[in-house]
Amino acid sequence: MAPVKPRYRRPVLEEMRIRSLGVIDDAVVELSPGFTAVTGETGAGKTMVVTSLGLLLGGRADPALVRIGAKAAVVEGRIVMRPDAPAALRAEEAGAELDDGALLISRTVSAEGRSRAHVGGRSVPVGLLAELAEDLVAVHGQTDQQGLLRPARQRQALDRYAGDAVAVPLEKYAAAHRRLRAVSAELEEITTRARERAQEADLLRFGLDEIAAVEPVAGEDVELAAEAERLGHAESLASAAQVAHAALAGNVEDPEGVDAGALVAGAHRALESVRSHDPALGALAERIGELGILLGDVAGELAGYADDLDADPLRLAAVEERRAALTQLTRKYGSADNTVDSVLEWAERGSVRLLELDGDDERIDELTAERDGLRTELSALAQALTDARGEAATRFASAVTEELASLAMPHARVTIDIRQTEDPDGVEVGGRLVAYGPSGTDEVELLLAPHPGAQPRPIAKGASGGELSRVMLAVEVVFAGSDPVPTYLFDEVDAGVGGKAAIEVGRRLAKLAKSAQVVVVTHLPQVAAFADRQLLVEKTNDGSVTRSGVTVLEGEDRIRELSRMLAGHEDSLSARAHAEELLAAAQGSA
Repeated sequence: MAPVKPRYRRPVLEEMRIRSLGVIDDAVVELSPGFTAVTGETGAGKTMVVTSLGLLLGGRADPALVRIGAKAAVVEGRIVMRPDAPAALRAEEAGAELDDGALLISRTVSAEGRSRAHVGGRSVPVGLLAELAEDLVAVHGQTDQQGLLRPARQRQALDRYAGDAVAVPLEKYAAAHRRLRAVSAELEEITTRARERAQEADLLRFGLDEIAAVEPVAGEDVELAAEAERLGHAESLASAAQVAHAALAGNVEDPEGVDAGALVAGAHRALESVRSHDPALGALAERIGELGILLGDVAGELAGYADDLDADPLRLAAVEERRAALTQLTRKYGSADNTVDSVLEWAERGSVRLLELDGDDERIDELTAERDGLRTELSALAQALTDARGEAATRFASAVTEELASLAMPHARVTIDIRQTEDPDGVEVGGRLVAYGPSGTDEVELLLAPHPGAQPRPIAKGASGGELSRVMLAVEVVFAGSDPVPTYLFDEVDAGVGGKAAIEVGRRLAKLAKSAQVVVVTHLPQVAAFADRQLLVEKTNDGSVTRSGVTVLEGEDRIRELSRMLAGHEDSLSARAHAEELLAAAQGSA
């Protein structure tokens, strides 16, 4: 069976279902893969659409959002994506599965404040939703600006905008930075523990010298123990051997005594004389003959044992002294069995470890040289990164400023500040020691001067809510195609604008939607007219319970809603004519 062809090149949020959230009782939000505009009267519940997406992205669960009388609010989302998309792979690691090429996400918030999340049919921590959101959605709202407001994301955005000019040296820098961290960590570990290692080396040398002075031999302790046992009982052993020898071979001082050898010999002679008469008796005669030979051999060995037995007390003293020396070693360096063999094993390991410790000085020299070389290399790569980012920053800021001129901010100017933080332990860049990180030495921050004479300030501080949304829109339009985030949500991006500027906002959102999914909550018909799909959030009142529904507007219904947005009511003939003209112009310029 041929594989299913993905419906979209990038992840797309196809729909959300919202139940018991705020003023919304039960609604299905069907989104376009391009530009979706969410409209409706003030208080109808448009913000709940944004809130719902925030919950799906792992946002904070507020039990106050649960509809009065409901046990819980539920938001479900269906995101179509390729199996090899980063979010799909991360979800798969958590045990989730795609359903017909779509990842199903849900978030439940109880009235008591408990929150649960499910991804691909599996219960998951809410934190996983936030991780997936990093690769799926960028939210830009009046009170919840995300994404590019973070300096780290601004640097990443600039790097992707710069392309290979930054990517090539950044890859080399990252590899050198990782190696420098590893080298520095090893060098620090060696130098900070120099005293401990010196003490360890002294102990090892003392132990090895002590073992070498005794010169133990494998198995020696076992042999000496047996010899000590024998020497300690020499007299009793000799006496026993002599008595046994006399019992077997007789006593020369008692010629008439009876011994085993003589008795066996007599038995053998008795049988030999008649063995020819019965083979069975002959066999017994042979066995008795063998017994006699064995008795003779044993008697001979007993005689030799008694003669060779060393009862020298000096030898016993020497053995005991040697055993005492070995026992001292086994107590210090032996393992649980306290044998000489374990002492020799300790000595072997100690010799290897001592070679390692004695080689630390040489290793310190090698690591120091490598560290200094890496710092020099990082310095050159960091400077190349700074230069490349500076060139890209000029182009990027100019393009964003140009976009703002068409978004009712004709006098605004955006610049990008690239700076380094001094650090005495950092690398030298441009004659200064600066802090270095895995992505270089640069801190990147977007600055905005909203009007002539104003000092450039970070965009989060230098712009009002409406201005900030438009700055974010301008940045995203310039950055479209480079940022991997496939879905953008703009809440009230058109605040404070109207007329021609509003048309330009709509046109730029449509432009952004050519490379990403765009969802916009708007009050302006000039913006909504550019949408591929327009959703109407309506509120009805049945006397006791207020509900909001979400409807896809098409044809006449869309004209009526645009008329309402233009004139305040949908039955105005002039408003209808204006709405038709506006929609035709927007679709014609798309």
